[in-house]
Amino acid sequence: MIQRDYLIVGGGVAAASACDSLRQYDPKGSVCLVCNEPFLPYQRPALSKSVLRESGINIDEIHDKSQEWYSERAIELRLGTLVREFNVERRLAVLENGQTIEFRKACLATGSRARRPTVAGSNLGNVIYLRGFRDALAIRELLGTEKYVLVVGSGYLGAEISSSLLCTGAKVSLLSRDKTIWQEMLDPETSHWLTDEYEKAGIQLLLNENLNGFEGKTVVKNVQTKSGLRFPAGLAIIAIGVEPNLQLVANTPLSSPSGCPVNEYLETDEKGIFAVGDIALYPDRVYGGARRITNFEMARSQGMTAGANMTGRKRQKFEVVPSSWAEVLGMRFDFVGDFSTPHIWADIEGSRASKHFIARYRRGEVLIAAVLCNRQSEEIRSIQEEVRVSVLSRPKK
Repeated sequence: MIQRDYLIVGGGVAAASACDSLRQYDPKGSVCLVCNEPFLPYQRPALSKSVLRESGINIDEIHDKSQEWYSERAIELRLGTLVREFNVERRLAVLENGQTIEFRKACLATGSRARRPTVAGSNLGNVIYLRGFRDALAIRELLGTEKYVLVVGSGYLGAEISSSLLCTGAKVSLLSRDKTIWQEMLDPETSHWLTDEYEKAGIQLLLNENLNGFEGKTVVKNVQTKSGLRFPAGLAIIAIGVEPNLQLVANTPLSSPSGCPVNEYLETDEKGIFAVGDIALYPDRVYGGARRITNFEMARSQGMTAGANMTGRKRQKFEVVPSSWAEVLGMRFDFVGDFSTPHIWADIEGSRASKHFIARYRRGEVLIAAVLCNRQSEEIRSIQEEVRVSVLSRPKK
């Protein structure tokens, strides 16, 4: 039986940040991080950005923290290791090799997996779901032989992938049931403007179309839509959303259809067990309600909060105005605030034509979100505070 004070399950930035914060407040407690990927925790946003755009990028270049960082802080790493069982009552984690870790406190940071379309041929070769470094490497390798690439999904990830592939020389098509790019995050005018930019860049847009299936014997050769379109594609990349990895705690109070419920300290109903990142269903202290948000900045922030709270020496409530960022067509977009419902109208500072603007979204007089295009980092922080103050000062119902 292996005994540890703290167990971190997961290998993303949320897990790394939990280790970081934990060590700041408890430099001596024993810590073990278990991850089923063979790599140190790394920054996944790079997968759809620099890793796709630039050949030869090594995993070391996107590690969140180095091997030396973990060694210096006496954090035990068990990489390429799957947690097979997680016993909440007995505080035990059984590894795939049969070893058992008895822990005092634990943080679940198991992330998410790609949602798969329920269509024929979705398991064919060359149909890729970009979630890990090896997926990105597979795409880069296939681009050497396959020139017709289809990206399915025009959301945050799909838009980034199709943009990044432009510099590879591939003929890129983007298939989506949406009518415009990022229509669920932008106001209609900005979304139409961005869609026009994609067309100008040379990406074939197949919008307002539903995927019907993939054709091929062992690898994908053609794609069909429900409207009857049929076209060649030797590589298909699926980006239609994600689902939380809750298999480890299935059929326990730590699992729900919407995520792993936690309180304002990111602790579950099981005292001493925390959840962060893509799986955490947390109470939103700014907007109200419960939310599960899947992005890099949220994972890092939650990891830092949970790590401190696990030690018991620095109790802090999790409160944040969400933010995330994307790179498409040579532009950087920062998203601040609540994008859970479509925005109908925008107050524009700057201009879309100059690719340098801020679009503010309001409900009545309350500023609830903003999109910044190619703006300075200090402006992002300022907008984040502007949104926070506006939302918290709204009249209570």
